[in-house]
Amino acid sequence: QVELVESGGRLVQAGGSVGLSCVASGRTFTDYHMAWFRQAPGKDREFVAAIDRITGSTYYADSVKARFTISRDNAKRTVYLQMNSLKSEDTAVYYCAARLGGTMYYNKYDYWGQGTQVTVSS
Repeated sequence: QVELVESGGRLVQAGGSVGLSCVASGRTFTDYHMAWFRQAPGKDREFVAAIDRITGSTYYADSVKARFTISRDNAKRTVYLQMNSLKSEDTAVYYCAARLGGTMYYNKYDYWGQGTQVTVSS
């Protein structure tokens, strides 16, 4: 069991940057791979980035690979998503997710936060 709370979403102009944070409470934080997903209006929820629970290896959607960075601080029980060079198409609700170990990073997450809105103006 883990509870996830995202923060940091805001309105930003195209080309700007936003940093998101997700604090996890509950079980041992290093039990979980962590990820970010997003859902834009009228679209399905999509994978953005993930980070391994132990190794710190990272995984990114092709659309964000050159612009976004996922990281985690296990002592703070927090995962971050730094988003740079934002585009209008990045506008979405961003969700933090946790997966209890395993070998997959792109889906099948067990726990989800409530989301935080990021809006990029043209």
